[in-house]
Amino acid sequence: MRYTPHTASDRERMLQAIGLDSLEALYRHIPAALRERAKIDLPQGLSELAVQKRLSVLAGENASAGDWSLFLGGGAYQHFIPSAVDAVISRSEFATSYTPYQPEVSQGTLQALFEYQTLICQLTGMEVSNAGVYDGASAAAEAVLMSRRIQPASRRRVLVSKALHPQYRAVVCAYLKNLQDIALEEVAYDGSGATDVGALTARLDDRAMCALVGYPNFFGVIEDLAPIQSACATSGAQLITVTTEPLSLGLLKPPGDFGVDIAVGEGQSLGVPMNFGGPAFGFFACQKKFVRNLPGRLVGETVDADGRRGFVLTLATREQHIRREKATSNICTSQTLCALGATVYMSLLGKSGLRRMAEINTVRAHRAQAMLTRQAGLAAVFTGPYFNEFVLRGAELEKLFENCAKHKIVPGIALERWYPELRDCFLVCVTEMNEDEEVERLVGTIVE
Repeated sequence: MRYTPHTASDRERMLQAIGLDSLEALYRHIPAALRERAKIDLPQGLSELAVQKRLSVLAGENASAGDWSLFLGGGAYQHFIPSAVDAVISRSEFATSYTPYQPEVSQGTLQALFEYQTLICQLTGMEVSNAGVYDGASAAAEAVLMSRRIQPASRRRVLVSKALHPQYRAVVCAYLKNLQDIALEEVAYDGSGATDVGALTARLDDRAMCALVGYPNFFGVIEDLAPIQSACATSGAQLITVTTEPLSLGLLKPPGDFGVDIAVGEGQSLGVPMNFGGPAFGFFACQKKFVRNLPGRLVGETVDADGRRGFVLTLATREQHIRREKATSNICTSQTLCALGATVYMSLLGKSGLRRMAEINTVRAHRAQAMLTRQAGLAAVFTGPYFNEFVLRGAELEKLFENCAKHKIVPGIALERWYPELRDCFLVCVTEMNEDEEVERLVGTIVE
């Protein structure tokens, strides 16, 4: 965006046009005492060079991935992003992409979203994907609202695994807070770190609307979806999976192969930088029979009057397009630029590349867990299979984190604030960005 300031002559002509002699005259109707209080004591302006130096010093106070060893996961992941991703999404035609209201001038954006939807369907094994939503947490909440539209009024119990990301659970709770007909219930996890299937099955009755589970869950444990889906199908409840680390789907059996009704998640790990927490995008896929209850928008392929291939918004269920009471979501602006980055990323890696990347993550995470338990004296908390995240327990966790910080290491995420029963436990994530030397340095820092 260009910055074109008004010149002195511009301001003079504008003031003449409205019959005033100065800028101050614009504010004469405001009492002088209030104008005096509103004055801002700003220092003199700096040169561009001085501003750059000052901002560089301030930015240097941040713990960046380039200077620190990060073993952070929990919904935001450090992965390698090929430079071609930035090269494509930096093109001017994508820089300001928003809702493509006019297909005749938005074919590039529409085609990119169509390809994105195709890739998400391939990744999740589902039949239909929308063009994206804000993030993984709101995708989970929108999935529950979608289930509410599909299921009869007699089914309004929502069962949420306690092993689902705690911040996602909080967003779901906020969305449902003022819906009087909804009952939100948590289901415990077992010793493996996975959802307690027995406890879930016992609570699935003819009033159960849906069940939400992580895949993998917040502890990094890979849920066995087969018995959960079977229990949901028997009771008539819908199964919703929430994936915070979609790279895992390059290796795991996709949700669609289990018969999952709705599969949603966070797409950040697919070619989107961590960016200190955002922006990113949420993906949203479902079975085709539910497509008319899908939130957001869906891009379809067609032909024009001359038989040429083209792309259009096939479904657009926002209140801007249809009556508000018929809209399936009032908050569904796609994070199109981030989704485009994910499209480029997945296209570059391809099926074999995504699988290979997922394998590297799995191997390095398991190797790191072995080193941390055998050499650093930490204990594995759960027994379930995991992808690239795992939970460890260590004595004097606060002291451990402080010591690691002195060596510019973030060892993971402490879990006590969300799970009081997991005191002295923390979540560790290891990706392809964490070389063996980093893990060895973490081990050495813990044992010193």
